[in-house]
Parts: sequence; structure tokens; C-alpha cells
Amino acid sequence: MAEGTLGKTYRDGEIIARQGEVGDCMFAIQEGRVDIVVEEDGVETVLRTADVGEFIGEMAIFDREVRSATLRAAGEARLLTIDKKNFLKRINKDPSLAFRLVQSMSSRVRDLSAEITRLKRLEASFEDGPNGQHVDHT
Repeated sequence: MAEGTLGKTYRDGEIIARQGEVGDCMFAIQEGRVDIVVEEDGVETVLRTADVGEFIGEMAIFDREVRSATLRAAGEARLLTIDKKNFLKRINKDPSLAFRLVQSMSSRVRDLSAEITRLKRLEASFEDGPNGQHVDHT
């Protein structure tokens, strides 16, 4: 991990924040990409890859829960760490920052809703037999 004038540079595969740990900051990706990974029952799933300009880990600013995912550099990446105090200062100076963050979070909620719908439709298609007839699996 190399220190820079702004932000911190992470090597490919380096953990930025770990699922299950208490978080008190969020990150802005200045360079590179970051994988958002969830581990369950020893199996890792990459939920998505975040790119330059995105905020990640922001839920830690708003709630006191443990991190819901691991953030891992996908190639070399430089990230700026923003704690709650600095986040609030920046919003006071530039309220559009709050709007951009809410816009980003709203987009993610829409993506998640679309994915849930897709999975529910897929699940329903497995419950239906040939010719679309419902099959009782009990």
C-alpha cells in the first residue's frame, strides 16, 4: 500500500475494507476499479465492480452496522477515504455532493430491484412444468 498526496493506492487484490468489520468511512475511487465481494458459506460472489468517480462503502457513514461486503482492488486502485465528519463538512461546502450520493444509491437500489425481479421470475419458471403448467413439488 503506497501513500500518496491524495488518497491511498492499493495493489491488485488488496483488501480495502472487509465484510463483517465495523466501518466508519466511505471511499471515492480516484483511479482504477474495485470489486464488491460478498462471502457466504465460504463462497465468494462478486456483486459488481465499481469504477472511477464512484462512492463505495457509504452505508458505513449512515448506519452503525458491520460492512455488508468486502471491497477489493481489481488491479491497482487509488481511493480517497472519507469519514463521517469530513463528509458532513464537504456537504456543507457543496450540497450537490449529497445529491450525487443519493443519486448513486438510488441507481443501485433500482439495479437491485431489477435483479430481484429477474431472480423471482427465474424461480417461478422452475416451479412451472412443461407448457407453463404449475407443478406441485410437495
